[in-house]
Amino acid sequence: MSSTDFDVLIVGAGLSGIGAAVHLQQNCPNETYAILEGRDAIGGTWDLFRYPGIRSDSDMYTLGYRFKPWKSAKAIADGPSIRSYIRETATEHGINQHIRFGHKVTTAAWDSEAARWTVTTNSNEGGATLTCRFLYMCSGYYNYGQGHRPTWEGEAEFKGQIIHPQFWPESLDYKGKRVVVIGSGATAVTLVPAMADTAAHITMLQRSPTWMVSRPGSDAIANALKALLPAQMAYDIVRWKNVTLGQYFYKQTRNNPGKVRELLLKRLAKLLPADYDLETHFTPGYNPWDQRLCLVPDADLFNAITAGKAEIVTDQIAKFEAGGIRLHNGTLLEADIIVTATGLKLEALGGMTVTVDGETRRTADALAYKGMMFSGIPNLAQSFGYINASWTLRSDLIADYVCRLLNHMRKSGVDIATPTPAADVVPERLALDLQSGYVERGADALPRSGNRAPWMVTADYKYDRKELMEGPVTDEMAFAKAGAVATERVLEAAE
Repeated sequence: MSSTDFDVLIVGAGLSGIGAAVHLQQNCPNETYAILEGRDAIGGTWDLFRYPGIRSDSDMYTLGYRFKPWKSAKAIADGPSIRSYIRETATEHGINQHIRFGHKVTTAAWDSEAARWTVTTNSNEGGATLTCRFLYMCSGYYNYGQGHRPTWEGEAEFKGQIIHPQFWPESLDYKGKRVVVIGSGATAVTLVPAMADTAAHITMLQRSPTWMVSRPGSDAIANALKALLPAQMAYDIVRWKNVTLGQYFYKQTRNNPGKVRELLLKRLAKLLPADYDLETHFTPGYNPWDQRLCLVPDADLFNAITAGKAEIVTDQIAKFEAGGIRLHNGTLLEADIIVTATGLKLEALGGMTVTVDGETRRTADALAYKGMMFSGIPNLAQSFGYINASWTLRSDLIADYVCRLLNHMRKSGVDIATPTPAADVVPERLALDLQSGYVERGADALPRSGNRAPWMVTADYKYDRKELMEGPVTDEMAFAKAGAVATERVLEAAE
């Protein structure tokens, strides 16, 4: 590709970016586009993370694209399988030729006179500059270059290895080693059972418990339907089944949290030894889905604990010592390898700096429009999935809306679309409605959700589906032609 000016620039060639490109080709075939990918491979998160056991924490009938059936018998898929699925999608739809690898976007400057974004990247060949009418961010919501990594007293004294899962060494040998995994989130819950058979012993050290639920790694209904029906039909049925069940469960956690707590604990009691201390290790001080709930496929973590290959310790770290971690209660957890599964670091818009007519804009100062655009920032959308369901459910819907918006602008002869809230709209909360530590730490990277539609970010797929696929594209959106906004500002200044 020799051109540097496009109708649409997509940032990120991961799950969202490849899906966005397919939607764009199918629904806006006359729009020119390119995908800018900071790394050298397709896959995003699923290419970056390589730690043992890396897998989805959602079923692939909802994490998969709406237009591409998931054909594997495993519903909870491993990282390499998901990466292959994304790459296969790109190949099938001819997306690869539109990707520019090694292009990390650093700045995006909007010019109302030209109705264009000027996007600057650090590329493999040096800096590169491209322009576009519409900027579509599919870069995820966390920093690929840094994870959240606390420090502890005495780390320099530890004689073994300290590793963060985001940067897992390919050659790491943990066979016969004593491993301590610090953390209680999805990464820790994945790592512990994956390493348990090879390590001498593995301990999950948590400061406080996380709500967990086990479900089968395969979907028996899905596999039965796939044997009887055409692939897309079976996929659609299972997708709706899983969406409906997931939404029902989430609503129960909001409406009847006490009953859900009781149900989760009863199920855990059946999966763990009879005398296991559920109160200490598996009963959080918050309600389910106040923070993200961890999925344990095929009860693998609980099986490892029952077999004595793994254990959970709940306490705080006093310091590191040469032979391991000293806890506040005085116990020494002996370790040869310590894994800091301590979380992600949130990052807005892939870390790029955004300006609008020379003024710096931050998403943290904006209201989220339909969960995808930002007040006061023209012609820019962000793919952002659900916190209580699969990411792709919403990213598919966002792609639908972006295509509808682009087609409306073409048909109406306008160049600029700026989400503009009415006077009665006020921010109520963060757009990411969780009490998790990574959300609280990264609040400065998140926009705000407003008090009413279309500024209220929901966790309701069925509502969003109707709103984004069938609802108006013009509500509280200011449209203009190139130069009109800049001219209006000059006239205002003259007055």
